[in-house]
Amino acid sequence: MGSMSIWHWVIVGAIVLLLFGRGKVSELMGDVAKGIKAFKKGMSEEEEVKAADANAKPVTDQSVVPGTATAAPAAKSDQKAG
Repeated sequence: MGSMSIWHWVIVGAIVLLLFGRGKVSELMGDVAKGIKAFKKGMSEEEEVKAADANAKPVTDQSVVPGTATAAPAAKSDQKAG
């Protein structure tokens, strides 16, 4: 009672073909295939980005080297000369 035999699936398939037509079903399957390909491509791009981030050398030493022009701008004071 709980299982479906092959004849049940054949009848369901015939009804689907009658309702949607052969062209619509093949178009739908093509769209599903494109979606799967796009999903796989997105997943592989995400893995490439993670791999690139893991291979990047982290910058840990940000000290100022003497003789370089990397001084921070002076802060303005709001006091008036009086």
